Amino acid sequence: MESVRGARMGAEAVADAVMSAKCVAAMTGAGVSTLCGIPDFRGPQGLYRNPDAERIFDIDWFDRDPSVYYRGCRELVYGLGGFAPGPVHAVLKKLEDAGRLAGVITQNIDMLHQKAGSSRVYEVHGSPAMHHCRLCGDAKTFGEIMRMAEANGGAARLGDPYVPRCACGGVYKPDITFFGEALPEAAFAGAQELAIKADLMLVLGTSLTVYPAAGLPRLTLQKGGRVAIVNAQPTSLDGEATALADDLEAFAKALSDRLAGVLPR
Repeated sequence: MESVRGARMGAEAVADAVMSAKCVAAMTGAGVSTLCGIPDFRGPQGLYRNPDAERIFDIDWFDRDPSVYYRGCRELVYGLGGFAPGPVHAVLKKLEDAGRLAGVITQNIDMLHQKAGSSRVYEVHGSPAMHHCRLCGDAKTFGEIMRMAEANGGAARLGDPYVPRCACGGVYKPDITFFGEALPEAAFAGAQELAIKADLMLVLGTSLTVYPAAGLPRLTLQKGGRVAIVNAQPTSLDGEATALADDLEAFAKALSDRLAGVLPR
């Protein structure tokens, strides 16, 4: 990675920036999940290769034909139970345990930060952790939806032909933000507050192209904080970053090594 406006370069530099901060906010994107084996939705093996891709997360299409979503997400959403948190999830939990991480803002919908034990997670694009009936609002957990699928012929059939329905006849929709829906108000407001109070925004595995979430690191800069970025591709904020790196695994190891001297054994 080439130097950008004097930013310190490499995983060690980003780890140093984190350790010198008093209040860190982390913002994570698809790159953090691909380390766990989850395909990037926009990558070569991702969801958007599906010919119905534009319809899968479209709320109008969901109301018209929910099987498009349930077929398309049979593996990438309802197969998430088979994935474990990766090195970035783990080191962010360590950073929280050390009292340095104020919270995690994530664009991901895989629930792996919670699985890793992070306690303050703002899912700005929603989450499949809960599903709600489109007619009566009845709530079901991710686990309950999976059990409904199993009772109707096995999880492998989820979405083809199975669509989970409420006793009232309505269809259960995950609390993922679909195109045509507003971002979850409480989660996004919490993410904004976190970005404003942080003295360092740690951007991990996102190219900062999907708005409005991509604008959150700029709130940190506007309030006098710093931004450090670890991403394989360039981002729009590279020129204003304190430190830059392109290897998430190397960063996770560098930060974990530093935290080893801070956390109790």
